[in-house]
Amino acid sequence: MANPRFDGSGVALVTPFRDGFVNERAFADIVRFHHAEGTDALIVCGSTGEAAAMTADEQQQAANIVVQANAGRIPVIVGCGGTDTRQVMELAGQARRAQADAVLLSAPPYNKPPQRGLIEHFRAVMDAADLPAIIYNVPGRTSVNILPETIALLAEDERVIGVKEACGDIVQIAELARLLSGGRVAIYSGNDDQIVPILSLGGRGVITVLGNIAPAATSRMVHAYLEGKLEEATSLQLRYLPLIRSLFAEPNPMPVKAAVGALGFDVGEMRLPLVEVDPAKQAVVAQEMAALGIRPQSGVLN
Repeated sequence: MANPRFDGSGVALVTPFRDGFVNERAFADIVRFHHAEGTDALIVCGSTGEAAAMTADEQQQAANIVVQANAGRIPVIVGCGGTDTRQVMELAGQARRAQADAVLLSAPPYNKPPQRGLIEHFRAVMDAADLPAIIYNVPGRTSVNILPETIALLAEDERVIGVKEACGDIVQIAELARLLSGGRVAIYSGNDDQIVPILSLGGRGVITVLGNIAPAATSRMVHAYLEGKLEEATSLQLRYLPLIRSLFAEPNPMPVKAAVGALGFDVGEMRLPLVEVDPAKQAVVAQEMAALGIRPQSGVLN
């Protein structure tokens, strides 16, 4: 198994479907693409992977496909989320059986538990997973903000190896960095427009949507910063901002899944309640991709 704690770009993969089923061949093709492009970790069954619209069996299948296609080359991290802690525990057990390297654990959506409920939830799921864990704070999707103090308390457990922080509040993330000082627990940006700002606070990388279509550049942005090449990292962050904005003009993963399809991968349809991206908004994505030299798989990604 790969070391689950990575520096760089962990790509939150889209899930390819065909005729209502997970498309195994396309998924394996996508994994190979990321190997070739220098992606540092693969995240399967996250928000970008439409996991909320997949059955538990399908999530198990997706994890199995990615782990097998990856063949131990880079970390594979499986998202585990849901409103019912018992069901999320089952997903965590599936991730372990798939031989994932780690799990990505989001707060339960809709329930809006208090902080002490979040602590009990995460501890129960970690027990079921028996794998290293990255805590995922994304209040825009879950309606609950995992406070820095809560994450710091969870991080006393050595199974917690990282935090994906997508609250969008740089002051809150700075406080988290202060509480986690010492470096054992990695902070990953959960927003592609904040990669360099979070690296400046001691972050170690990003769990990214952008990396689905610009994997080499996204990884390079992080590694340039970590190598002390701040001007190069900042230039990449600013250069890709228009594309990042276009990828979130409609709910993720609608625009990025269409963009991955434009690269030549057979990603198939969106699952309801998500729908195909608005053509006018997708035209903007295509325009920004072209401006950056991002072309189908047979071309060159800059």
